[in-house]
Amino acid sequence: MRTPLLIGLCALLVACDSKPPEPTTKPVPTNPAPPGTRAANAPSTAAATTPATAPGQITWSKPDAWKHVDNPSQMRKATYEIPAAEGSATAEMSVTQVGGTIDANIKRWEGQFAEGKPAKVSDSEVNGLKVTVVEIEGTFKGGGPMMGGGGEPQKDWAMLAAIVHTKPAHFFKMTGPQQTVKGSRADFDVLVGSFATK
Repeated sequence: MRTPLLIGLCALLVACDSKPPEPTTKPVPTNPAPPGTRAANAPSTAAATTPATAPGQITWSKPDAWKHVDNPSQMRKATYEIPAAEGSATAEMSVTQVGGTIDANIKRWEGQFAEGKPAKVSDSEVNGLKVTVVEIEGTFKGGGPMMGGGGEPQKDWAMLAAIVHTKPAHFFKMTGPQQTVKGSRADFDVLVGSFATK
């Protein structure tokens, strides 16, 4: 009578020691990414693009030789006095952010010189910002007292300006005697190279 009982107990112990088979497939995620989208934390493969016109404000660094002076107008963001070249006089750099198209402003600047010479215009990209540099030389008609001109036409003057394509645009305009403006070109290039988004 004990033999059937022992056989049953042995069968029960063998069954308890056996392990379930390992799964042959991986579990399906509960929230898979929709077709055509990137899963969370996956690296982006899209190429970075630089807009032609950047929104918002910008920052810049003043060259050491330039002196920060009071703004003669509330329209200005900054005004700098440019040291005079030897045998010449100081120039001025005005910083404004106003509306109007880039071309319209350049045409207006050309009209401030008596000879009506066309401006030399070049475009570049600085730290992701589009920048237009404008150069004009001749007899400056727009010199007022704040420019040291007393309202009289100024012969052999020059304008060197950088326009940053933001909304609205930033205008960095240096005006003064040709000798001083040309002698400050290296500092001007340092200023332009410091432009960055805020």
